[in-house]
Amino acid sequence: MTDKPKASAAQRRSAARFAAIQALYQAELSQLSAGDVVREYSDFRLDGEGIRDLDEPNDNLIDPDRGFFADLVQGVTARTVDIDGLIDSALEKGWTTKRLETVLRSILRAGTYELMMREDVPMRVVITEYVDAAHSFFDETEPKLVNAVLDRIGKTLRAGETGQQ
Repeated sequence: MTDKPKASAAQRRSAARFAAIQALYQAELSQLSAGDVVREYSDFRLDGEGIRDLDEPNDNLIDPDRGFFADLVQGVTARTVDIDGLIDSALEKGWTTKRLETVLRSILRAGTYELMMREDVPMRVVITEYVDAAHSFFDETEPKLVNAVLDRIGKTLRAGETGQQ
């Protein structure tokens, strides 16, 4: 038995984002509270081996940053109304968050939450991470939508990072 190589902080955050998307999806479908879902993931799904790194061909397992994971799930759940309002304003006319597929909605909510509340993470990193996550679940159309929506929201919330005033 060999020891797993230690994951970087960035890899652990990426794994936490991926787990948060799944947890938000589960919470919405099961109508469990954020606390219950975080507890379930911490006790059963994140325990031991971690989350698969989809970018690694050897299927390395990465232990997610559990604090970051909990912040994403609980933060999105606590601010869903505000988050959905931002997403709705960034979608094309006639589209609302409610019309989106559940996984896509979870991706956009988590990304929007990070843009709103996690100023320690640069806007470009947030967008790239969630576009990459979208590629794990969807073909081309949805990742492009994630990119466009999060870019619009980022330009609104973080004008200083984009040079727009």
